[in-house]
Amino acid sequence: MTAIKMRAVAPAAQGKSRPLFLEVLCRSLIILCVALSVVLSSVAVCDGHWLLSDRHMFGLWFFCVVEDSGAAPNCSRHIGEGLDPGLCVCRSVVSLAVVSAIFGLELLVMSQVSEGRASSQRWHLGAWLVLLSAGLAAGGVATFVFLFWEHATPLGFTLTFWCQFTATFLFFLNGMAARHIQNMAELLPSSGHLGKP
Repeated sequence: MTAIKMRAVAPAAQGKSRPLFLEVLCRSLIILCVALSVVLSSVAVCDGHWLLSDRHMFGLWFFCVVEDSGAAPNCSRHIGEGLDPGLCVCRSVVSLAVVSAIFGLELLVMSQVSEGRASSQRWHLGAWLVLLSAGLAAGGVATFVFLFWEHATPLGFTLTFWCQFTATFLFFLNGMAARHIQNMAELLPSSGHLGKP
């Protein structure tokens, strides 16, 4: 009777997988936060006006002089002072960061609708792309601050700059979280192995 009962319990234990709810919830939150970061970074890059100092607006795409009379600002693509090459690099880096994050987000979402090894590989690659976007975005922000260090003040940075700063931070946190949860999923044994010697 005992042997029959043990045989009946063993398949049920082997068929039981580790709890999925917490893992699915964490992955969904990571995907949601990455999507929010992509929106923030896209808005910041498209707007591009990141610094206001002494009636001068310094941006990724334009340099503007703001008049007191309420007239339209006088804007130009060429800022001069040898800063144009640096700004070109900054634009390219932050734009690539957004593209990398979008592809990473797509892979993270696709991993949730696939199974097996393909799902794990897509999640792994998506996490690395999000981390890559964090590195590129951080490089772009650091380059911009370095170029305009003489004009930079904490209150001079615009809301779109802080959007980009926040998106960079979120890219890094979510990329690390995605890698961590993937490593945990690979290391945790399934419940079917718990009863085995």
